[in-house]
Amino acid sequence: MEVTSPVPKKRARIEIIPLIDIMFFLLASFMMVSLSQVHMKGIRVNLPAMVAPTQPLPTPDPRDRLSLFVDPDGLVHFDKEVVADGDVMPRLVAVAKGNPNLKLFISADREALHGDVMKLLDRVRSAGIEKVAYEIKIKHGAPGAPGVPGAASAPGAAGAPVAPGSAPPPPPPPPAPTP
Repeated sequence: MEVTSPVPKKRARIEIIPLIDIMFFLLASFMMVSLSQVHMKGIRVNLPAMVAPTQPLPTPDPRDRLSLFVDPDGLVHFDKEVVADGDVMPRLVAVAKGNPNLKLFISADREALHGDVMKLLDRVRSAGIEKVAYEIKIKHGAPGAPGVPGAASAPGAAGAPVAPGSAPPPPPPPPAPTP
């Protein structure tokens, strides 16, 4: 004979709502931990301070600006004046001592070697000049520039210039074989 229990028999079941709450809590916890482990790295920049509008702006002194240029031969030009390689460092030191607010602009010819420009930059830094900028000029329509009509490497360089938006002329036919 089988004895039945007066307590009704319940089937075990998994409650899904508390499980969803726990999963969202774990997701948020892992996201917060992973975000705290990311280290942001950047360059320290000295931003200019705001000048009150009631103060007049100082007029720039032309002696506060110096332009250096490296030509394809590696010669350094101080404001369009060629300076010998041995005289560059003493002149930079003299200029830096004479004007602590000096702003230096470095530019180079397209054909100048990267090493010559870096050597000049090292000299500028060792002279104690801290305000350095790089001048980058793109000359549009310069002969010989890549992608410019009329350049030596551009289509139609041998004949008439190619109009913008038109197709380049077809290549010349191959020479006929000789019998």
